[in-house]
Amino acid sequence: MRRSTDRILTTHVGSLPRPKELIAAMVAEEQGKPVDRKEYDATLKRAVAEVVKKQVELGVDIIDDGEYSKPGFAVYVNQRLGGYEPTGKNRESPWAHSREALAFPEFYAAQIKPRTGKPTAQSMEMVCTGPVTYKGQALLQRDLDNLKAAVAANKVEEAFVPAISPCDVAGNQKNAYYKTDEEFLYAIADAMNVEYKAIVDAGFIVQIDDPRLINYYVKNPQLGVAECRAWAEKQVEAINHALRGIPEHRVRYHTCYGINMGPRVHDMEMKDFIDIVLKIRAGAVSFEAANPRHEHEWKLWETIKLPAGKTIVPGVITHSSLLVEHPELVAERIMRYAKVVGRENVIAGGDCGFGTQAMAEPEVHPSIVWAKFQAMVEGARIASKQLWGR
Repeated sequence: MRRSTDRILTTHVGSLPRPKELIAAMVAEEQGKPVDRKEYDATLKRAVAEVVKKQVELGVDIIDDGEYSKPGFAVYVNQRLGGYEPTGKNRESPWAHSREALAFPEFYAAQIKPRTGKPTAQSMEMVCTGPVTYKGQALLQRDLDNLKAAVAANKVEEAFVPAISPCDVAGNQKNAYYKTDEEFLYAIADAMNVEYKAIVDAGFIVQIDDPRLINYYVKNPQLGVAECRAWAEKQVEAINHALRGIPEHRVRYHTCYGINMGPRVHDMEMKDFIDIVLKIRAGAVSFEAANPRHEHEWKLWETIKLPAGKTIVPGVITHSSLLVEHPELVAERIMRYAKVVGRENVIAGGDCGFGTQAMAEPEVHPSIVWAKFQAMVEGARIASKQLWGR
């Protein structure tokens, strides 16, 4: 894993705005319409090539495929894990009974309204009825091959591939097979280990996406911080189990709050979870830090002991505002962290993805995303000049 040895490197969280032709194909597939598989695969490969080239042109150092093949950052595993069956029902909104929805019912009313109509691949409730297995090798290999080709064509030095955490998979599915929640969680961890190892064996960094670890608090108003911390400790043990056999320096971990535009007054505070997150066997940790709810938390790093060899990837641009950050502000954000944890231990990143759900596109308009990336890259240059004197 690259480190900021002579300048501040830049990256992002994963999902990026999809091109219109790819969205059209994904929507058709979602609606059960016939899709020419060869044509779809060609469209996807072309889109990945273009988005990798775009990232390189903008000056982003550590890139990915935009998660273009995934209908959603979490539900994509419905296609890749065996042992599940659809219930024929739509999933309830994960925010329906959250602290946020209870505090701002008028604002969240439309988002938590029960889905009607025939369930789609994204909205379908899934239930585990047998042993969890990994069956997504062909889909995963397609993604890895597309990214390999794009990386080679653009002479990219390092690329990462996001993959969902066992914790998030368990939270999105029902269990009707395993005797306990813990047994279910570890079965998922064993299955996801196949995907994680394949990503690393292909020469990429694997990024574990895990918003549920910290938004469990906001989604469970009956639980206090201490109870959520105890729960999170067990999830981290399962994540480390899922990462067995994978070198720590080939792993990034990302957590966030799962809400884009919203009041977000009930987000769990970093002081209540960061010590648990740092126990994960990952060489880098990515987190939200560029929005008004969490920007102040950089001060915590004055007292946090960063484990040797670990890198932090704080968000210096955010998905939760359409305002494009000024490069000077980006540089200030980077400088804060560099001064408290060391310049070589900081990589500039984003708060979260910009296209987490294909059916919700465009979450943030592509032109705004690219402008934010430009601001991040320019801000990193400004900070690097101050930190290295050149």
